[in-house]
Amino acid sequence: MHSFEFMEPTTLAEALRLLATHEDDACVFAGGTALLLAMRQRMIVPEVVVSLGRLHDLRTIGWTPDGGLRIGALARHVDVARSELVQQHYPMLAGVAAGLANPQVRNQATIGGNLCYADPATDPPSCLIAMGAEVTIAGPDGERRIPMRAFSVDFFTTALEPGEILTGILLPPPDPQRLGHYRRHLRTAAEHRPVANVALTARRVGSAWDEVRLVVGAATPSPQSMTRAEAYLAGRAITLDVAAEAASLVAEELAPISDGRGDAAFRRQVVRAATRRIVAEAAGLDWKETAA
Repeated sequence: MHSFEFMEPTTLAEALRLLATHEDDACVFAGGTALLLAMRQRMIVPEVVVSLGRLHDLRTIGWTPDGGLRIGALARHVDVARSELVQQHYPMLAGVAAGLANPQVRNQATIGGNLCYADPATDPPSCLIAMGAEVTIAGPDGERRIPMRAFSVDFFTTALEPGEILTGILLPPPDPQRLGHYRRHLRTAAEHRPVANVALTARRVGSAWDEVRLVVGAATPSPQSMTRAEAYLAGRAITLDVAAEAASLVAEELAPISDGRGDAAFRRQVVRAATRRIVAEAAGLDWKETAA
């Protein structure tokens, strides 16, 4: 590994000053699970590593009935999974965090680091977009707040500008009428990185749904909102036939990637099946009544 200087600021302001001083020679260290691998392979060769480990305020998880949930960017995945606040008010997110990667990663990696690394083959981004999350970002010009759907841009690319630090994730207050379901597909039982995942949230209006959010991740360069299927499902009573049609619309709209873990055609079929199942499950239907 290339030699580097390791700096541990004790305040956010100090961390921002270090990034401004060292510019392109510096990178940010959160949990380090992805960064260290990239540095060992010399994919990233920083002269300065700015650790956020002593910024304890960024580890907190808080909730208020009016303000919703705030997760500090340095909260580990295991912290999110075990948080009583998350389990009670946002069970879909707790379930995603509990099943992410493997125990070693969950106990070291941070949710902020996961979002900033922007590896397509992960779970939190699509889930957070479907839940209407926003992120807070600190930088030389102060703090800004943007929707999570605008933060994930492309392969290993986010909306962070030079010298900025992701500080937190915000989720709106829970709606008791809003459902949330999540499915992920692994190539093998021994693998921890999904080849596709689907996140669904919607507000129940009688026997129909409204405000539908359907997001596909891992199969695409960045999470993709399935706008055609969202519009189709809104205001419609959900049946097995409706679930199948929504899945077909997703398969048509999807722009899947091809790599060594699965080509575009494979991922399209996986997402089609996962969408049909998740829509049926969310409506309390047995998707096994129809052929895959």
